[in-house]
Amino acid sequence: MRQNLIAVLGMFILSVAADAADAGVESLSPHQFFYVQLGKSASVPASGGRLLLFAIDAKSAETDVMEQSKGNSNKVESVDANPFSATQTSVAAIEVSHWVPGQRIAIDTDNLAYPAGYSQLPAGDYFVQAVLDVDHSYNYTGRHAGDVVSEVIKVHFPLATAPELTLVNVLPAHDPWQLPKSAPKESQEIISATRQHAQAIDFISPSLSSFWGRPIHMRGWVLMPPDYSTKIVTPYPAVYFTHGFGGSTDGLVKNMINVYESMSKGEISPMVWIFLDESSATGTHEFADSVNNGPWGQALTGELIPQLESEYRLEARANSRFLIGHSSGGWATLWLQTRYPKIFGGTWSTSPDPSDFHDFSAIDLYANNANVYFKQDGSATPLVRDHGKVLGTFQQFAQLERVLGNYGGQLASFDWVFSPRGKDGSPQAMFNRDTGIVDATVAAYWREHYDIAYRLQKEWPKLKADLDGKIHLIVGTADTFYLEGAAYKLKAVLDGLKAKTDFRFLPDRTHFDLYKIGEDRNGLLKEISWEMYAQARPKSTLHAPDKVP
Repeated sequence: MRQNLIAVLGMFILSVAADAADAGVESLSPHQFFYVQLGKSASVPASGGRLLLFAIDAKSAETDVMEQSKGNSNKVESVDANPFSATQTSVAAIEVSHWVPGQRIAIDTDNLAYPAGYSQLPAGDYFVQAVLDVDHSYNYTGRHAGDVVSEVIKVHFPLATAPELTLVNVLPAHDPWQLPKSAPKESQEIISATRQHAQAIDFISPSLSSFWGRPIHMRGWVLMPPDYSTKIVTPYPAVYFTHGFGGSTDGLVKNMINVYESMSKGEISPMVWIFLDESSATGTHEFADSVNNGPWGQALTGELIPQLESEYRLEARANSRFLIGHSSGGWATLWLQTRYPKIFGGTWSTSPDPSDFHDFSAIDLYANNANVYFKQDGSATPLVRDHGKVLGTFQQFAQLERVLGNYGGQLASFDWVFSPRGKDGSPQAMFNRDTGIVDATVAAYWREHYDIAYRLQKEWPKLKADLDGKIHLIVGTADTFYLEGAAYKLKAVLDGLKAKTDFRFLPDRTHFDLYKIGEDRNGLLKEISWEMYAQARPKSTLHAPDKVP
């Protein structure tokens, strides 16, 4: 129903825009209009897409390009939004449908824009590019295969006439296994070996398909250790890995290559790694059973894992099933371990999304008159930082996301996982996107259903026997998204329950350098693998290369 509504609105907007184009939109000043034409070689699905227009100050764009290319070129190849510098690029959007090659439309860059309408841009030169997001996935993937883009043009604001851009380049698909021909032979060989030991997962879930009324695929990869084919009988422990926000089945290939290379060198313990894709059209479903996304946790534990254990030599016991994930993947693995404690033998969750909603990236969602945009003193709530430097606020992040699309973004993804379903069939928003005001009723639903700290405190007597000692949580004290705060609160709750846990707060580490030990950017992953292996094989003589048995 929602898609049909979007399509109808898109047809209406397209019709109005075309009429405005015929009438000469530049007369409608002070609004700033652009014409965008669909190239004759391009095509658009009948359902249309979201047309995005990006503009950036020419001087800052050229400076960035010069820095990145070390002074070799100052040509601006693309203009895009950056949530870590949310106000640098101005973005305008419009929904379109039934757009045919050769047809042009007008986009009012003051109607739906961030950080403000184009008429408010300071006078000067700007680089501008148009992108058609054909499947409404820009909030999650950014521009990707199938999207149609224009060349970058340079314009001067305020506009004297409406400039025109043509969407001509359809972005090609990328083969995640393909390296440039110039890549070293060693890299090519390790990719080839990884590919020989990897098998794709494409499992149609009965429960998810029943929920959605159409076939729903669970995807990912099974990565077998180097000696898998030589051991005829011995089963292996299994590591269930899932990615963070923005990840995908293709994106998991890089993780597999890193793990296989380390296993082949004896740096990671020999286990079967199952790489799970937790992406969906709504963002990350995080393997939570949700009234909006469906029963992903049940599908994993009751359907996919039994299927994998019937196909591969995996030890079908809790103490040989381990979980690991980072960021949204960290929350997913923490949730799975605490929700299904009899199935898994331990989670190593790194920099997980908030596990205690008293500290949702430093915001108490349960406070009286809670507001995610502003603190009690009226100052803006930061969301992204680089150590002591604030890179973006919660409001900037949320309102840029809204222009890029109605769903699929990080904050909308939380609503899809945690929120009750509204009367219109879509999830209820936890906070108002205009004001930042938290909906206390929705926050209460979040608490009752998905606040991990609250659930553990309430249900610990019946969870203790199956969960004690299985929670390992690692986060940096300078986490980029302030996620250490919720981890401290979760630890306090579990300490109060006298639970056996393993919390590690790594000094001055951020969201993006947590795994680095010395010069090894995967050092922490290697350590974790041996901790898992020691639990599954307490009598084994195998050990990490730098450890004495």
